[in-house]
Amino acid sequence: MSAVPAYNPAPALGEGIFTVRDVADILNLPPAKVRHWLNTYWDGRFGSYSWKTDNSKAVNFSTLIEFYVTLQLHEQGIPNREIFKAHKSLSKHFKTPFPFAQQDILDALHCDGKKLFIETNDGIISADGTRQLNLDIIRAFIRNIEFGADKMPAKLYPRGKENAVVVDPTRQFGHPVLNDTNVYPETVYNMYLAEEPLAFIAYSYQLTEKEVNDAIEYCRAA
Repeated sequence: MSAVPAYNPAPALGEGIFTVRDVADILNLPPAKVRHWLNTYWDGRFGSYSWKTDNSKAVNFSTLIEFYVTLQLHEQGIPNREIFKAHKSLSKHFKTPFPFAQQDILDALHCDGKKLFIETNDGIISADGTRQLNLDIIRAFIRNIEFGADKMPAKLYPRGKENAVVVDPTRQFGHPVLNDTNVYPETVYNMYLAEEPLAFIAYSYQLTEKEVNDAIEYCRAA
């Protein structure tokens, strides 16, 4: 079995740059929880797939996806050592530093009683849990991801694909934007807070009123 390709966690064009605050807003999680998980469990266990800039940590798009999946597994009761062991095994088997962001792995994620396992052509890779798992949260999250031809995540729709807000690491360094535009949801939301009419906001940025409402909904949730 060949080694996992070397990965340099430094910022790279097209991979996005997401700070703790960005991760919290996009995944709708408390910033304190994101910071604690990143500082306590993530670095050192996953090869330090984050980097520091101006005393603040940041991650790329694939790490953001993996971050959410591993956090949900942790909150479902799977011991961290089992999560990390499964991550390492899957990483070697599929030759990727981001196994919990890869489409075919996520699609093959199953739960049988207290066991979390991945079905592969070479057999089953499993991790023991501590109680019955509910993978519905992760399944719902996967449905919000658009995968590329390489089966790696290409886009994330934080509020679901029916919402216009999208995270695309190849645009605006991964900052959430509205559909195929480069308009930030916060830009629309600030005009809304200034009590500008929805029709005027839509006209000003060549958006539909649905896109304006989607931006407002996203910012309210964040």
